[in-house]
Amino acid sequence: MKDKNIVIIGGNSGIGKSIATMLENKGANLYLYSKSGNGTQQLDVESDFSEIEGLPEKIDGLVYCPGTINLKPFHRLSLDEFQRDLNINVLGAVKVLQSCMKGLKKADKASVVLFSTVAVQVGLGFHASIASAKGALEGLTRSLAAEWSASKIRVNAIAPSLTDTSLASQLLSTDDKKEASNKRHPLGRFGQPEDIASAAIYLLSGESTWMTGQILHLDGGMSSVRNV
Repeated sequence: MKDKNIVIIGGNSGIGKSIATMLENKGANLYLYSKSGNGTQQLDVESDFSEIEGLPEKIDGLVYCPGTINLKPFHRLSLDEFQRDLNINVLGAVKVLQSCMKGLKKADKASVVLFSTVAVQVGLGFHASIASAKGALEGLTRSLAAEWSASKIRVNAIAPSLTDTSLASQLLSTDDKKEASNKRHPLGRFGQPEDIASAAIYLLSGESTWMTGQILHLDGGMSSVRNV
């Protein structure tokens, strides 16, 4: 990753920050964006934009981290809430991808990493809005992987389960909640940002140059292993 230009949207906290730290240690050139702009360049993915300031001319890797956790019974979810989940998880990614497309095409074997959720693979109650949005993102991942393959741009997504970030703080706010979450995962624990970041580094690196259009299920076995 040395001297590679990597753009991270949502790079000042949680998984994005862990990815940035790992890439910095590997000598990558980082271009970090976040809604707050705290320690990064400011970018609100819900705003109306067609260009992103400060991008490098050549983009070797792009990571889109923004997400939402809005867990409610289906009948209590408003259309506005469905729309906001789509805006952040899908349409925000679309705007970023379109803004970065020229830079990605100028790179040699560029890589895009998006983020889905285990709730697309596994039916989970109270996840109707976020699962719908992330399901659309998985479709976008596969479609772009096909369309951009001729330009040698790889597009993959990571689908984690519950991970210890500020976004999930309410779900892990007590020892009882943490223990309950541990028990839901066959490997006996919920995720850490470093778990997900390591997978993102792999997808960005030359070690995964024959992988595209894939959804990497990184969920402690939740989507594929029966918890006995």
